[in-house]
Amino acid sequence: MFGRRESVPFAFLSDADAFRSNVAPPPREPASAGELAGRWLLGGCIVAGLVGSLVLGMPALSTDRSATGTEQSEASDQR
Repeated sequence: MFGRRESVPFAFLSDADAFRSNVAPPPREPASAGELAGRWLLGGCIVAGLVGSLVLGMPALSTDRSATGTEQSEASDQR
């Protein structure tokens, strides 16, 4: 079906590196006040969420050394 094989000139690939377009992209528009406020609000929400998870999670991660030796499970009382 595709038995015909022709050589493909790859000279155009080496020329592509030397080609530079003279068309510059348009300059970026400065962000509006609403966009800046939205970015700050989103960043503040992310930071507040991380800080809140640390504040709420730290008591669960801390070990209370005074309660570890005094409490016993119900299974150990019913021998």
